[in-house]
Amino acid sequence: MGILNTLLRAATWWHGQTINTQIYTWRKGIKVGEDNQGNIFYRNADGSRRWVIFNGEIEASRVDPDWHGWLHHTFKEAPTERPMVHKPWEKPHQENLTGTPQAYAPAGSILHAQPVERRDYEAWSPE
Repeated sequence: MGILNTLLRAATWWHGQTINTQIYTWRKGIKVGEDNQGNIFYRNADGSRRWVIFNGEIEASRVDPDWHGWLHHTFKEAPTERPMVHKPWEKPHQENLTGTPQAYAPAGSILHAQPVERRDYEAWSPE
């Protein structure tokens, strides 16, 4: 598995950071912080490049809004330097669950095992 894992990392980005990203991070990366999911955020010396090394599945929606804003240069300071003030009514960040078993499925969805009995209409049947 070690050789296969190395080949996958050399050729693809969706199996984790590529070897080039690992080398670039090792040579030029300055660790800025880590989020609650274990994703690690880096920048280069002048701050012009910012990137994340995901802990586990590489899914952009796993990055919370505070770090997303920093990655895209919306915020100058990282959330570790200047935490964002959140309103009490804000819900915690949740990644996009579309396509997963935890995805939202309303009543009557074909994803439910048992269909819901509908009373708001009467099915048509030909005479």
